Amino acid sequence: MTKARALGLIETFGIVFVLEAADAMLKTADVELTGYENTASGYISVLIQGDVGACQAAVEAGVKAVEDMGAEVHSSVVIPTPHVDLAKITGRYDLNKLLPQGNSNN
Repeated sequence: MTKARALGLIETFGIVFVLEAADAMLKTADVELTGYENTASGYISVLIQGDVGACQAAVEAGVKAVEDMGAEVHSSVVIPTPHVDLAKITGRYDLNKLLPQGNSNN
């Protein structure tokens, strides 16, 4: 059983704000964008992984970026040592599963 890396999440309303949050998170710390979830009501969550300090710095930067745009963060959290079974939930939102297969623009 592999120990999970820290998990950071931000949820806000609308794609513009979540993209701003994700951009700030990725530019602030050595974290990896691992997934996102878009609900029908317009709330979008973005998920990152990395070491605890990096996730904490990234989430703080993402929250600040959204607030600087005059919007609200619905919720945010850093889970320092997520239980490995959380992957049963977060795996559903893995970018590799959400993006169309065979459409690689890398």
